[in-house]
Amino acid sequence: MIKNGHHATDDDHRDEAGCSKPVRSACSPEKRKRVVRLWCDGCYDMVHYGHSNQLRQAKGMGDYLIVGVHTDAEISKHKGPPVFTQEERYKMVRAIKWVDEIVEGAPYVTTLETLDQYNCDFCVHGDDITLTVDGKDTYEEVKRAGRYRECKRTQGVSTTDLVGRMLLMTKAHHSNIDNPDYQQHTDNFGKGPKGHSPWTGVSQFLQTSQKIIQFASGKEPQPGDTIIYVAGAFDLFHIGHVDFLEMVYKQAERPYVIVGLHFDQEVNRYKGKNYPIMNIHERTLSVLACRYVSEVVIGAPYAVGKDLLDHFKVDLVCHGKTEVFPDKDGSDPYAEPRRRGIFKTIDSGNNLTTDDIVQRIIENRLQYEARNQKKEAKEIAVIEVMKKREQQEQQQSEATASTAH
Repeated sequence: MIKNGHHATDDDHRDEAGCSKPVRSACSPEKRKRVVRLWCDGCYDMVHYGHSNQLRQAKGMGDYLIVGVHTDAEISKHKGPPVFTQEERYKMVRAIKWVDEIVEGAPYVTTLETLDQYNCDFCVHGDDITLTVDGKDTYEEVKRAGRYRECKRTQGVSTTDLVGRMLLMTKAHHSNIDNPDYQQHTDNFGKGPKGHSPWTGVSQFLQTSQKIIQFASGKEPQPGDTIIYVAGAFDLFHIGHVDFLEMVYKQAERPYVIVGLHFDQEVNRYKGKNYPIMNIHERTLSVLACRYVSEVVIGAPYAVGKDLLDHFKVDLVCHGKTEVFPDKDGSDPYAEPRRRGIFKTIDSGNNLTTDDIVQRIIENRLQYEARNQKKEAKEIAVIEVMKKREQQEQQQSEATASTAH
């Protein structure tokens, strides 16, 4: 059992992590000498800001966060084929700024043996249920031993929902959750034959200033920092973006990387179809969670002009190997940084694009629909068992109370 295991953070006042309130005297930094090590694990397939938020909350419960990532074979056995390969998933999780270490090929069921092997005090998971192929709770053993902590699931985002947006391919998907086509699609995609699981449904994300503050670094550029500016959609933040930002980060000894994010309407102008798949609020959090990023400009102008460069005192402007779309008037959006001699094209060695990911999903559409329906059916079965258990416990306590009288 853990003593003094919980590290107090701002989140504790609201108890966002879903934990009992820590005793202040036992947990104050002066009194607590040893480092509290935490374990999280999962598939981390199609990593989104919901995953990042879970890891942020977990890190707030201790000092050192280790994340176990399952192999493709393990995920296929228990859930169905992942969208991203294990190598891609390992790299994505490493890029999340709250992660201190990752364990490749972590077992699907979390055991006390795993926690002890990595010297972790307890494991942290979201408040949804993770089941094995035969319907068992994967955290049963660590829960029984009192080495399990829970954090709140991020409202408004799920992998299911993002896949749904990609498959639907309608321009209105950011605002049109009530659209009957979208409802029909989600009915097929996120519902089993018997009702609806609260963990696999579709909901809309609501941005708050508090969430941005929680994700932001809060660090100002320091004298001697090289201020590097990049701009784009950074839609469905993925491994291609991570590789690019890592290369940008390596352009200086003390980099301060600012990412300019274009508003949804601007992205749609140059990308067409139903892009962006993630709205500006979602893209903001996705980029802020990346360890190579210091600051985000929300709704950056498309042309990287004199005002922007002077305002942020930009030393270097970078762009990947992807095509630079002209501005509305046909001009080059990077004309000013080129004129100043501070523009650089970066080859990250990874040419994966958001389009490629959408194609992966569409090609495997039937597999994902089947996978989600199977997952939901298991979750609904567990809810039924939990309800019955609660009813039995209630009946027993009522019977005990009546005999006492």
